[in-house]
Formats: sequence, C-alpha cells, structure tokens
Amino acid sequence: MNYFLSEEQQMIKELAAQIAREKVRPAAAELDEREEFPREILKVLAQSDLFGVWIPEEYGGLGGGIFEQCLVVEELSKACGGVAVSYAASALGSVPILLFGNEEQKQTYLPRVASGELLAAFALTESEAGSDAGGLRTTARLEGDVYILNGVKQWITNGGEADLYTVFAVTDESKGIRGTSAFIVEKDTPGLSFGPKERKLGIRSSATTEVILQDCPVPRENLLGRPGQGFLVAMATLDRTRPGIGAQAVGIGTGALEAALQFARERRQFGQPVASFQAIQHKLADMATRLEAARALVYAVARMIDAGEKDIAMAAAMAKTFASDVAMEVAVEAVQIMGGYGYMRDYPVEKMMRDAKVTQIYEGTNEIQRNIIAQELIKRAAKGR
Repeated sequence: MNYFLSEEQQMIKELAAQIAREKVRPAAAELDEREEFPREILKVLAQSDLFGVWIPEEYGGLGGGIFEQCLVVEELSKACGGVAVSYAASALGSVPILLFGNEEQKQTYLPRVASGELLAAFALTESEAGSDAGGLRTTARLEGDVYILNGVKQWITNGGEADLYTVFAVTDESKGIRGTSAFIVEKDTPGLSFGPKERKLGIRSSATTEVILQDCPVPRENLLGRPGQGFLVAMATLDRTRPGIGAQAVGIGTGALEAALQFARERRQFGQPVASFQAIQHKLADMATRLEAARALVYAVARMIDAGEKDIAMAAAMAKTFASDVAMEVAVEAVQIMGGYGYMRDYPVEKMMRDAKVTQIYEGTNEIQRNIIAQELIKRAAKGR
C-alpha cells in the first residue's frame, strides 16, 4: 500500500533498509548465537543520524516523531529484532525527557542522544511491578539537594550498555502511585550497577539486565517533572512508544513472510514449486493481508500521536496488541511453510519466531493492553461517546 510518505520520510526508510540489508542481516545470526550487543551497528545508525529522527531540530534531531521512528524500527526488525530493540529502547529512555524535562535537561541530554553519543534506557519494571506498574518498591529519599535511590529494576533493555537511565522510584509511600517520581540517572553515578546479562529466548543480541541502585545519589535537578508525577511520566511515555513495538512486530513478521515466500518459490516437491500449492498460497495470502492491516494500524496511530492527539492510550494499545499477535502468527506460519528447514537454525525464520514472542510481552503484555482497550471502551460508552 502507498502510505504517502514525504520525501524525507522515504529517505529515512530507504536509509534504514540499506543499513538493515548491508550491516544487520549479515550479522544477525552470529549476534544471536553469541548474544553479543550490536555496538558497531548502533554506531552506524548514529553516524547516519537515525538516532535523531524522533528528536526536534532545536535539540539536534531531524525534527520527526514517532512515525519516523517506526519506519526505522520496522526496517531494522526485518533483519533482526534484537538490533531493532537496542535502537528503539534509546527512544523509550529519552522520550520522558522530551515530554517532561525542563529546558536545561533537554539541552543537556537530547542533543547527545540524537547524535548517538548517549544510549538511553527506561527503568520501570521490578520483580513486584511488571504489569502492575503501581507496585514499585524502589525508593528515592530526599536528603538536602540529593535524592538517594535504592532498589532493583528487572529486565531493563539496554541495561549495562546505556549511558542514561530514566528511573522510577517511590518518593512518598503514603500517596500510592501519586507518590512515584521519575529521575535521570547517568551510568557513572556511584551506587549504580548492573546484573549479568539475561539469557533470553529471543532478541538475544539486545542487553537485558537488572539495574541495581544502592544508596545511589541523584541530584535534585535530575528529577523529571514534579515529585509524584512518575506514574504520569511512565504512562505518557508508553502510550507514545507502544506503536514502536507494533512497528518492530510488523518488521519481524515481514521478514518472516519474505523468507517463507522465497523458500516456497525455490523449494520443489512433487515436481513443482511449493508456492504452486493452494494450501501454501492461502497461508501466504493471509500472512500478507494481516501484516498490511497491522502496518496500516501502526502507521495511523503513530501519525495520530505526532499530530498532537491527546486521547491515545486505547489506540496505542490496539496497535501494539494487534501487530504483535500478527507477528507471532506469521512467524509460526513461516516456519510451517518451510517445514524442517524452518525449524533449523541455519534459516532465519526460527529466530524470527523467537524474536516475535517478546513483542506480545514487553511494554505491557497483550493481556494488559486488552484491559486498557476494554476499560476505555466502557468509559466512552458511559459518557455516550
């Protein structure tokens, strides 16, 4: 379908596709096998100015938004979900500064994120606060002009590799979720350390670790927004970045479809290409149709966010949920079309199936997204909307 990209958007998409084709795809299997962080590929993305696509020009970026970021993530994900999420997580970690940072914070950090000098991460999840983001146990105690942070964050993408962390901690236990605050924490801060790299089913090249805060002193000026705004910061950020997970899912699914289609055209059984069998044709048709529907939804929601629409939580949840469910279905079908070959690690679709699964889990499980959608539907019906 024609999504009527501007000339600049088309250039961004083509540049990301070229990097995916020339740098990511040849390295994807080895990065996955070795569980190696794609530092050199991220440097190429930085040199190509792609870390600045979602950052305004006044802070050193290209002046795009969530839509442009989705274009890059989708192209990278066609080649490797692990590389794509390492890139996308820097947006997740820096969007809170863009949304809630004061001018000094924006001027200090955003240009360096845009240039790729600083890699960012988003530190919200804990062992008791996954789907229940209000169950945080990490604390931030104000002592003079310094907050002292203590706690352990879990499953943090870019953990240990990022230079900058948006950390959420409880500043007033008596106020529940309204007693949570958000902080900018730099990697070299005393008391900040990291657990070992987690061993994962998929996206193995990305770094996922615990982020450990032990009497970690954070200057008061590194508070994002006001005390008690942390939950608002987290939810506002996730509403804007969930379409990026949708884009990752669409990219992984598209990569799987392309691999299955090529295989079906080349593989011969009963004297003819597998692609000539109607059963395979119907699978390919359904895969392509559902992916196009997912892409259309992700793009529409990303553009809605960039246009300044405020009521975005339900749409963002829909984009993330639908696209990730489609990606998983398509990846499984790709493996089925390729049969025994698809199950082998010599071929890319088994990795794509492993990578697709996490898109249904992180940035809010799809079960939680369905809760968000249903609650919003019920609320709108009660208001007669």
